[in-house]
Amino acid sequence: MPFINVKANTPISAEQKTAIKSALGEAIATIPGKSEGWLMVGIEPEYTLYFKGSDAPAAMVEVSVYGKANPTAFDELTGKICSILNEQLSIDSARIYVKYSATADWGWNGSNF
Repeated sequence: MPFINVKANTPISAEQKTAIKSALGEAIATIPGKSEGWLMVGIEPEYTLYFKGSDAPAAMVEVSVYGKANPTAFDELTGKICSILNEQLSIDSARIYVKYSATADWGWNGSNF
């Protein structure tokens, strides 16, 4: 039950959204037990975002997962997320933050796991 939310201060076309969604769907398998089958993706284009005092292209990505943290897998996923956003939106990896949160409490379909 992962959720990835991408906030970028750049325009994002429908084609880019689809490509990002698909690439994140493949990348989420980096985390053991996670797959695109349960992945929810949010994409927020043209988000007001400043990094180091500049509004140059940047992104904030939040990855939420059900279960325990896996720092090794998270490290690998960060590399993939940065590559995806660089390829699709030309955002330099040095201007991308990725935040992870793992939780034991996750609700779906009217109840919790």
